Amino acid sequence: MPELPEVETTVRGLARYLEGQRIVRVTLNRTGLRRPFPEGLVQSLTGATVTSLGRRAKYGLIHTDRASTMVFHLGMSGRWRIEPEKAEKHDHLVLETGAGHVLALNDARRFGSVDLVDTPALYEWPAFAALGPEPLGDDLNAAHLYAAFKGRTSPVKPLLLDQRVVAGLGNIYVCEALFRAGIRPDKAAGSIPRKAVERLVPIIRQVLAESIEAGGSTIRDYAQPNGELGYFAASWRVYGREKEDCTSCGAPVQRFVQGGRSTFWCAKCQK
Repeated sequence: MPELPEVETTVRGLARYLEGQRIVRVTLNRTGLRRPFPEGLVQSLTGATVTSLGRRAKYGLIHTDRASTMVFHLGMSGRWRIEPEKAEKHDHLVLETGAGHVLALNDARRFGSVDLVDTPALYEWPAFAALGPEPLGDDLNAAHLYAAFKGRTSPVKPLLLDQRVVAGLGNIYVCEALFRAGIRPDKAAGSIPRKAVERLVPIIRQVLAESIEAGGSTIRDYAQPNGELGYFAASWRVYGREKEDCTSCGAPVQRFVQGGRSTFWCAKCQK
């Protein structure tokens, strides 16, 4: 599933073609994705000018001058194709701009979603209302994370994946951040010392920033809007490296399952 860096990379790629542009045509090639497309989507977007683009957690935001925002989620396999040479079977939503740009939302598995939300009420929208702070913003700090961990016997990794604690963190990047911070993923969150939490926060930002710079991590179907594949996977230190040598100490990387997801870690480096 595309995670925060993949969505951020997608939004930045779309901005070069959409920001400041008037949408002259909206084509829906099916009734919806994981759920139906919102009523009035075509009417609301046609003729609107895109004022800016953004991201909240793992959602992309396309703001318009009609005080409405198109919110998209890429699901398991979603991606935007820019200036496609020809239409594909899974191009389910297509935007055309006055400058002649064509952008197609392609989603083979159809686990993604598209919503239309009033911009002034965007952050009160139910999907956003309970989200925690953005990991790349100033609201995520050691005080917030330490308070979220305090008294908790739950393992730290599932808590970091809880979108109410931190918005947008996914499995790959939590594994990588905990490794760099030297924190074992099954450690009770409430037992983690304040100094370790203070160390973890900038590491989370560093891992995400490195992945964004690399265009994200390519897993299965994900690609950037320009069709290029993200290459942060080449920098993974533990994720997906079961039984391989740890890049820091040489011990074998281990894997176990937490909450139905694979957790990769080094028992020697992470305490």
